[in-house]
Amino acid sequence: MSMAELSSKEFISKLASKAAVPGGGGAAALGGAIGMALSNMVGNLTTGKKKYEDVEEEVQGLLKKGETVIRELLALIDADADVFKPLAKAYSLPKATPEEAKIKADTIEECCKTACSVPMQIMRKCVEGIVIHKRMGEIGTIMAISDVGCGVVLLKAALISAQLNVIINLNSISDEDYVANTRTEMDFLLEKGTIEADDTLEIVMEKLDK
Repeated sequence: MSMAELSSKEFISKLASKAAVPGGGGAAALGGAIGMALSNMVGNLTTGKKKYEDVEEEVQGLLKKGETVIRELLALIDADADVFKPLAKAYSLPKATPEEAKIKADTIEECCKTACSVPMQIMRKCVEGIVIHKRMGEIGTIMAISDVGCGVVLLKAALISAQLNVIINLNSISDEDYVANTRTEMDFLLEKGTIEADDTLEIVMEKLDK
């Protein structure tokens, strides 16, 4: 069964156990999906309301984008588990001879690169979701504005969590160009996502204080 199809109770139970998966990456993807769902809830509460008819079309567009982000983040829960399995096997390879040691090191490096790809994708999706939240905070119904704040905070946490999963894999990679390129994008995504999330939270707080 897909991990995304587990009940909340089952997922948390597995997460809390000593099982190898799900781990931090899967938790980040799920947290991001939950955060994104809150923006869509606000969008659905906004549509069809006469007060917001001038932004109806734009809100509908945000909802479609949000649905895609949710779907992709949920798929990344299982993707994160899938890329971890070969990495776990690689660490158990023998290294009794120089040849075996080289094979093991090369295998671990390639597996770590693959393992980096999923949390990087989670970071990209989280930034997409944060940008959607910002606009929803600007034009969505004031009656549910606090939910935009809750959603963007969850996405920011998921963004940072995914970053940590990228870093731990980068630490086992000796390919300097790969590490440098990945870190450049990772740092860009973190900065952009953090700024946009903080701006969104400020928008929410200003509306709540009125």
